[in-house]
Amino acid sequence: MMMVVTVFVRQDDPAAERVVEMLHRLSNDYPHKLAVVIIDQDEGLKEAYGKDAPVVQVGPYRLGSPFDEQRLRVTLGAALDRARHLNAVGDESYSKRIQRGRKVSSADRISLWLSHRYMLLINLFIFLYVGLPFFAPVLALNGLTAPAKVLYTIYSPLCHQLTFRSWFLFGMQPYYPRSLAEVQNMATYEQLFNVSPADLAFARQFTGMEEIGYGAGRIGYKVALCQRDVAIYGSLLAFGLIFSLTGRKIKSLPWYLWIIFGLVPIGIDGFSQLPSLLSFLSELPVLRESNPILRTITGVLFGGTTGWYLFPMIEESMRETRALLTQKQTVVSQIQSQG
Repeated sequence: MMMVVTVFVRQDDPAAERVVEMLHRLSNDYPHKLAVVIIDQDEGLKEAYGKDAPVVQVGPYRLGSPFDEQRLRVTLGAALDRARHLNAVGDESYSKRIQRGRKVSSADRISLWLSHRYMLLINLFIFLYVGLPFFAPVLALNGLTAPAKVLYTIYSPLCHQLTFRSWFLFGMQPYYPRSLAEVQNMATYEQLFNVSPADLAFARQFTGMEEIGYGAGRIGYKVALCQRDVAIYGSLLAFGLIFSLTGRKIKSLPWYLWIIFGLVPIGIDGFSQLPSLLSFLSELPVLRESNPILRTITGVLFGGTTGWYLFPMIEESMRETRALLTQKQTVVSQIQSQG
């Protein structure tokens, strides 16, 4: 089985032409098939080979510029000796690797497609995830209570859905805070429902479709995700769109900044209000309840910094995948055309 020599070059590089000419001259002494990969159109290939291009790769051996014919002979000779030895000893794993390397599989095509479009899929998923909870009130408003209940049920395991920590649509207020939150000029949860906030089952189950308080429709209909989750996933989507529109070139946020600006604020605001839900602590003077503004700010900080931290790291991995599969696709195409 003839060995394959791959040359990674820049477009219109005179040095690349000289390397290709050398390889053609040496083809009788070191039989091989030649594939030329232009690296300019792929960021991963430019990152991997741009500094040393033109680069000759044959088997595990890589020769970066500058080099002369003697060094090229040594590299080709070493690769040829290795290939002959592995063929002579009947190394099955080597044969399988060679066969896989000379065929673009369906898995390769799918992986390459995903590596180019993964952010589209992520953004679409987040858009649906954060958008459908707002569709539940729309359905309820139009009398489609059955599908609205389905959405509330689907999101119930994913979010606490507490009435006093959720947004409402089509009602007299966009939210109904606890009195402990001390939000001015807003009717409180206790005033409207005459129910203790410690009754979490009621606070979770109420959607606005029930005949209670001022009656269905006056209170409005609850969004199926809480205020903080809406902010988290909304800002995650916003950063995902920005990241995509800027060509996925934004560098990852350092982990310590993610902790400082993402985790710490949401941790303080979220955990500090947990004791207020426990009835046996209701008389403590240090109890607090967050408000929609703080939940939104801390949610946006967490969601935005999480996207900033994670998406560029995913892109690094995908860039390597794109480079590897683009290289393989180009090499296989050229080798097959040579017969």
